[in-house]
Amino acid sequence: MASTSHPGYNRASDLKVFDDTKEGVKGLVDAGITHVPPFFHQPPHVLDKSSVPADDTNFKFPIIDLTGITKDSSIRKEMVDNIRHASETWGFFQVVNHGIPLSVLEEMNDGVRRFHEQDIELRKKFYTRDYAKKVAYNCNFDLYSSPAADWRDTVYFHMAPTPAAPEEIPATCRYNYELLRGSNEARKLLLELLSESLGLSTNYLNDIGCAEGLICLCHYYPACPQPEVTLGASRHADNDFLTVLLQDHIGGLQVLHQNYWIDVPPTPGALVINVGDLLQLITNDKFISVEHRVLANRERPRVSTAGFFTTGIMQPNSRLYGPIKELLSEENPPKYRETSVQEFIARTHAKGLDGVSALVHFKL
Repeated sequence: MASTSHPGYNRASDLKVFDDTKEGVKGLVDAGITHVPPFFHQPPHVLDKSSVPADDTNFKFPIIDLTGITKDSSIRKEMVDNIRHASETWGFFQVVNHGIPLSVLEEMNDGVRRFHEQDIELRKKFYTRDYAKKVAYNCNFDLYSSPAADWRDTVYFHMAPTPAAPEEIPATCRYNYELLRGSNEARKLLLELLSESLGLSTNYLNDIGCAEGLICLCHYYPACPQPEVTLGASRHADNDFLTVLLQDHIGGLQVLHQNYWIDVPPTPGALVINVGDLLQLITNDKFISVEHRVLANRERPRVSTAGFFTTGIMQPNSRLYGPIKELLSEENPPKYRETSVQEFIARTHAKGLDGVSALVHFKL
């Protein structure tokens, strides 16, 4: 098979042919391919799997237990301290005992699996690259701009502030939609804990709109015949304020920590929380938005459901976000210029998941 650097290979043409099928990566797998098409191939250095030093406690992924959070101020303080430490050092953590039953979480991922594994003609009805739509299904939002495509299909829908109508949501995902639509209290609590961990008033991040918008992305990573040549999700940081992720039991999510790729353990019932680029920007680098990726695997498909906290995407919003003034001082001057959410996300979409943070374009 020709490589992407072969003089006779026309990548743009192959991408167009693939995209026009509206069948995604799942369609390739269903067709029985045994070799991954060249436009999915990643350079060898991108596929590096750095091993972690044995028995080093610095590489134990942080898990925060939310048991009793509203009952005892000392418990809440301990949780806030743990969230602060994780947000400053990892940019990631898992929360357990958050109050959502395991059966509910499992049904959410089952809904994602049902959508992507249903008859292709039913999936095609939702296939589009029109991101003004509140419901869309496609393969790689950055298919035409990224250096290499990811082995992943996605259906997404807008939840807030202007949600898609229930009848617009694919039938297989309506449970996910209804659950997320009723998740306002959980979103508010998470932003409260983060506000307190910054030393700000409890409602600070909620009051400036960090949880005003929510987009749900339901990812499907089919089993891959050549996982050694591609990735389920390329190295990237999220271009939102905060991401809440539900992953299944398959694993494959990795976080870049101290220059090592660390596996995020697929803990039953846990939600993975990570700081987004916009939260790093407004905290002036106090909290860090960390690069992460998803490995492809040969054995079985992986699914995940991600909630992206952002705002001002679907509707014009003149609000500008810059480093929070209460966090600044002579010793800690602002490191970023102000930007709108639209501008920030447009920068990310234009360059695709190329392994370079969009934050560098907003540095002072």
